[in-house]
Amino acid sequence: MDSTTDIREQLLQSWLSQHYEIVENSLVPVSGDASFRRYFRFTAKNTNGFDQVSLVAIDAPPDLENSQPFVDVCKLLRQHECVAPEIFKYSLEDGFFVIEDFGNQLLLDALNNNSVDHLYGLAIQSLIKMQTISAHSLPKYNSELLQREMHLFTDWYLAKHKQVTIDDSLQLLLNDTYALLEENALAQPQVFVHRDYHSRNLMILDYDKLGIIDFQDAVEGPITYDLVSLLRDCYIDWPQSKIDRFIEVFMNLVSSNTAEPQDFIRWFDLMGLQRHLKAIGIFCRLNYRDNKSSYLNDIPRTITYVERISAKYDELNSFNKFICTLT
Repeated sequence: MDSTTDIREQLLQSWLSQHYEIVENSLVPVSGDASFRRYFRFTAKNTNGFDQVSLVAIDAPPDLENSQPFVDVCKLLRQHECVAPEIFKYSLEDGFFVIEDFGNQLLLDALNNNSVDHLYGLAIQSLIKMQTISAHSLPKYNSELLQREMHLFTDWYLAKHKQVTIDDSLQLLLNDTYALLEENALAQPQVFVHRDYHSRNLMILDYDKLGIIDFQDAVEGPITYDLVSLLRDCYIDWPQSKIDRFIEVFMNLVSSNTAEPQDFIRWFDLMGLQRHLKAIGIFCRLNYRDNKSSYLNDIPRTITYVERISAKYDELNSFNKFICTLT
């Protein structure tokens, strides 16, 4: 632990002690995420001094993390009866939060061939409920954001990780590919988008409920974005037959027919390609910038998605050939 981290933890402990009677030595780190936020679990005594409750404290350094969206989106989700953790205490100025403890059971850890149908059924129902929330108050998933995300693939995977020279010919190919993916995203119905809706951001709770976390980057964006994040997850993959069935489940449950099935599949496929290019770039950035090398292990699965989908569409033939030269 470096000195800055140690100081932040001491400040967090001091802040918590102003609001809670903490059981001695109960503040312990829990697994973090890909941001600069850190999470701690602690036990606090209730006002009667006897009963105890487990809570989660978040350290989100205000010079590195803008936490206002976390507060705003959490409120929005809870107002619409989506299962997001309650925020009990927070200080935006300090970057400290105390939230409801959803436990340790990630959806990812519970998924297997026997459980996937039921658990993904719950996740799809939760997603559809989330998409009923008016997203007009959220940032737009516009051209600028879509392009900025895809350029993470150019800058961090191609140039940094693979040390590919981005000459004029390759730049033109990338520009054409990114333009196609942007057009596909903006052509879709625009809804509430969690933007990282996958098996590591869904928690299994009691009473057959799934808790939603890591929602602070929510936007108004394409209807297929969260669905493809869930079904073509960077951390676990499923046979195409299962994915097809879950897409059908989603389409049967949405309140109105959004598109013909073949059009929806194209939306889904190309949206996934945009997301996976972004994810690959982020995995590399996490390694080279943030010293989080474990994310490199998730690139092979994700690049396989890119290869398979780009091979499926004639207009991506040149891009597919280029991708296949890299692996």
